[in-house]
This record gives sequence, structure tokens and C-alpha cells, in this order.
Amino acid sequence: MKLPEGPKATSWLENIQFKTDPFGYMDAMGKRYGDIFTIMSGSTPVVIVSNPQGIKEIFTNAKEITAAGELNKTTTPVMGENNGLLQIDGLPHKHRRKLLMPPFHGERMRVHGQRICALTEKIMNEQAIGKPFLAFPTMQVITLHVILEVLFGLHEGERYKQIAQLLFSGLSFLRSPIARIVFSFPNLQQDLGRWSPWGYYLNLRRQFDQLVYTEINERRKQRDSFGTDVLSQLVFAQDETGESLTNPDVRDLLPSFLIAGRNTEASAIAWALYWIHKKPAVHDRLLQELDSLGECPDPISIVELPYLSAVCNEVLRINPIQVVTFPRRVESPIQLMGYQLSPGTILRASIYLTHQREDLYPEPKEFKPERFLERQFSCYEFLPFGGGARRCPGEAFGLFEMKLVLATILSRYQLALADRRPERPMRLGINFPPARGLKMVMVGQRQHLAKPQQFLANSA
Repeated sequence: MKLPEGPKATSWLENIQFKTDPFGYMDAMGKRYGDIFTIMSGSTPVVIVSNPQGIKEIFTNAKEITAAGELNKTTTPVMGENNGLLQIDGLPHKHRRKLLMPPFHGERMRVHGQRICALTEKIMNEQAIGKPFLAFPTMQVITLHVILEVLFGLHEGERYKQIAQLLFSGLSFLRSPIARIVFSFPNLQQDLGRWSPWGYYLNLRRQFDQLVYTEINERRKQRDSFGTDVLSQLVFAQDETGESLTNPDVRDLLPSFLIAGRNTEASAIAWALYWIHKKPAVHDRLLQELDSLGECPDPISIVELPYLSAVCNEVLRINPIQVVTFPRRVESPIQLMGYQLSPGTILRASIYLTHQREDLYPEPKEFKPERFLERQFSCYEFLPFGGGARRCPGEAFGLFEMKLVLATILSRYQLALADRRPERPMRLGINFPPARGLKMVMVGQRQHLAKPQQFLANSA
């Protein structure tokens, strides 16, 4: 076996650097070793690839390179112990992945879009004029409400509040330093009561499961009022054998949206607000495009705007929501980019380094949405949601939500950066939101548009 070059041994210092500053670590590795290199994880070689042709081979050679669910077993305590999407393979994975990708088109898409806009406006109206606020936590509130109301069909009430609070507490724990330590060392994952870190997390999860199972059982009794939200679709869905999904099956599919969606979407929208307000030319051009649709545009018209799409793509390029893709494993001897790789070798595409390639993206550190209007990139050159069998199933809805939240904020409010210092990414689980939370100021509402109360009434 001839492995690509890389650090001879991963030192404790390199481990800390990768966990605390993965972008900086990847920059250093890419500069030193090029677009393919090896990092040792114990005795297992992990080959990192940022070459589009190499990435294509990884994603398409499903026979000799597998995206085995067992490689994601560290996510089991969060993503589900029975049939979480990251832990299953083959036909079950393919079928259940489709269940999380319901068609968003026509009237359903329009209704969901109107609700996203209304929720965004409702929460933004709570910001006091002239008073600074942190954009990232505010976007987390918006994305949480979108998940609960639009994707899972929950509405204001006691259960809604309980689930929202449990999600807030659980996600706050998962992004804490103590959680990173506990998840890194399985020996620490012992239930010593609710005051111990692991016991506290398990207690939250048990409460969440109880509420979710109650909701699922109520939905099963209401087949005649079958909803269009994702949860209702799952409750009455069938598995790959034609059998109805069990309650645990449904529950284990939810974290793909509940956990990943909230921070991922909030981080992407916060970075978009940062770049748009940091670049006046981008801000002005985007407003001109949005205003061309009139005062109360149809959501479908918004998501089809070319410059808005280019801005969102550039945000996901320069501030990717993940550093690397989920792992793949070599199952039989293969040749990749001139190297002979043996079975057991782990392969991961570097999303970050691919998006930083100067041959694809000249001046990669500069925010230039125009590059996505001038050229169409392949799924091996631009891969913010991963690729192949493990590509994020929520990609379409994520972009849909990102565009509508941004369009609502920019069209109806005048915001400004309260801190002109450059924002840096901060690690938050697998996401990288602005380190300081992105402090902004609500300057005021754009006066030429319809009154917010009228818009909310029309969109509810």
C-alpha cells in the first residue's frame, strides 16, 4: 500500500488544532501536502481528498468504496439507536432517505414558504430599534420555529413549548465543552443521575422521546386529518418491506432535521447577513433584485431569483457548514489519484479545501457571488451538503428556508453591523457559526413596504 504523504503521527497538539481550528488546520495541511494527504487516526489511515476527480471516484465507486453506517456510530446517542439515517445502509437507508425528502412543490411549497416568511417577520419584530442584538442566536430561534411548525406540524400550546424547551436545553448541552469530552470518551458515558453530564443528557432525551411518542400516537389516530408536514408523512409511511414505520423508527429519523437543521441553517443565514452587510455592492444588488418582485412576492418567485441563489451559494462556499464529508471505507484494493489503497482505509472529501481551490475559485478568500452566475460548478467542485449516498437529505428545504428568511429580513428591515471587526468561525459541534454571534443593530423597518401585521395575517 502506498499512502499519500501526511504528518507521520498525529500529535496531541494537532488533534487539538483540528478540533479547535479545523479551517486553519486544513489550510496548513493543504498548503504542505496538496490535494490528497493522510492523517492517522490511531492505526487507521484517513485519506483527505480535495481534488474534484478524486472526489468523484469516492462518491461514485460504491462497489469498492462504501459509506458504511457503522462508521458513524459515534453519532448514535444523538441521531438514534434503532434506525437513525446515519447508522443504516443499503436499501433501508435509500428508502428512508427518500422519506425525509418529500416533494416541495406547488401549493404545499407556497404555504410552507409563506409560513417561513411570517415566522421570520414575527421574530424580527421583537428586536428593538437602535438596540444591538446577536444575529446567530436570533436565527436559531427562527430555524427552531420553522422546524417545529413547518416540518413537524406542531403549533402553539403546552407540548410545543415543552418540546422547544427540551430541544433548546439538549442542543445547548451538545455544543458545550463538557459534551465534547463525554462524547470523545465512551467510558464517561455512564448514567450517574441527572446531575451527571451523561445522566443529564439521557434525562432530556427520555423526556423528548416521551413527548414525541405521544405526538406520534395522536397523529396515528387522526388519519382522516393527515397533514402535509414531514412528521405526518413519516407516521403513515411504510418501510422498504411495506410495513408501517414503528414509533422508534419515526423518532430516529427526526434528528436529521431537528438537530442538524437548527444550527446548520442558523449558521448559514448568520454568515449571509454578515457578508451581505459587509459588502455594500452585494447588499444593494440583492435589494434591487428583491424589490423587483413587488411588496408581497410569491415564495416560489423568491427562491428562483438568480442573484439571491448566487449569494447563498457563495456563503456556503466560503463558510461551509461542514469541513469534511462523512467517512467512506475502502473494501477492496483500489487505486486513487495514483496511490494504491488497501481495504480498511478511510476516505473523506474535504469540503473546505475543495471550496478554497484557486483553480476553481480565484481569490477564494474573497466573497464574490458573481462567480456562481459566471460558471456552473459540478457536484464534485461545489459540495456544501456532502455527496453520494450520504448527501444531506434536507438540502432542498435548507436552501428554500435560507433564501426566504434572508429575503424577508432584507426586504422589510434595515440592519447594520454593530462590530466592524472581521468575524471568525467558531466550532459548534460540526457547524461553524460566527464566533461572537454576529452583533447587529436594527436601524428600522423599510417604510415603503406593507405593514408587517398585514403580511402576517395574510401569511398565517
